[in-house]
Amino acid sequence: METFVLNIIANSSLPILFMIIAIMLYTLSKGADLLVNEAVALSEELGIPKMIIGATIVSLGTTLPEASVSVMASISGNSSLALGNAVGSVICDTGLILGIAALISPLKIQKDIVNRHGWIQFFAGLLLVIVSIPFTSLSHIFTNGGYISKSSGFLFIFLLIIYIYTSVRWTKNNKDENAVTVEFSGEIENKFMILIKLILGVVIIIISSKLLIPTVQETAIRLSVPNSVIAATLVAFGTSLPELVTSVTASIKGHGELAIGNVIGADILNVLFVVGSAAAFSKEGIHVTPDFFKLYFPAMIFILTIFRLGTILSKDKLRRSFGLILLLTYVVISMLSYL
Repeated sequence: METFVLNIIANSSLPILFMIIAIMLYTLSKGADLLVNEAVALSEELGIPKMIIGATIVSLGTTLPEASVSVMASISGNSSLALGNAVGSVICDTGLILGIAALISPLKIQKDIVNRHGWIQFFAGLLLVIVSIPFTSLSHIFTNGGYISKSSGFLFIFLLIIYIYTSVRWTKNNKDENAVTVEFSGEIENKFMILIKLILGVVIIIISSKLLIPTVQETAIRLSVPNSVIAATLVAFGTSLPELVTSVTASIKGHGELAIGNVIGADILNVLFVVGSAAAFSKEGIHVTPDFFKLYFPAMIFILTIFRLGTILSKDKLRRSFGLILLLTYVVISMLSYL
């Protein structure tokens, strides 16, 4: 079956390939939406507080497209796609999504929560860069790149568990209903139907990912563009659609704290969950191409720094001016990717 699908992709014209990519990105986002909605419904059925669900499942659910694409790509030996998707998603989430959300309406900030999780967000990105650096051959970093070992992947997964645990503890201790919350309307369905829909969401995400990866690879070959570049822009944008829809909708409805919380959580998960899983389940770890050290890692740290400064200097809202800076930074990074 897989060979049959690969043959169809290989024999398709470029417009058809772009159409397949668009459809798969759409189904990825819908699968993630379905998974999140049903997870919230199941949690309410079981009596789990929404504030805990929002702080964990929402960000986890909206990050599943990145995780599925990256893990599948890493297992198939395409580590540049896996890492590029994760790093590109951090840049996209922080620059494009928060930039647009802040331009629509200044985003409310809860200083203690944003600072606490914001520093974790920043240092998670910094840790990713550090574990990628080939300290034994620094002089060749811009020619040979670096390497993320399987042990680093398992370290990230361990840190992810600690992050989720401490987030739940913080939420319980603070009893802050305005942390990262999700609204779920409608009657609670029975547990069996919710479970079926939950599984369906996972299946949609996995199937879409398995079709998306070879299509992106074939498109990159046709356009003579490196996979890492495609992953860090087109695929990263597409798999960030759940965060984009959630954050923009929250901004329009005046729930800026939800938009910020969703993006911060997604960024942390992109590093610890997406890269961690991709490295841990790869055959020999992840090879970090020179492109990351030349552009994507500096761009990620720069945009995370801009966001940190924005939240620190802001009083109770992230102003439109910072949103514009974040958005322009994302545009510049995207343009440099294709130069």
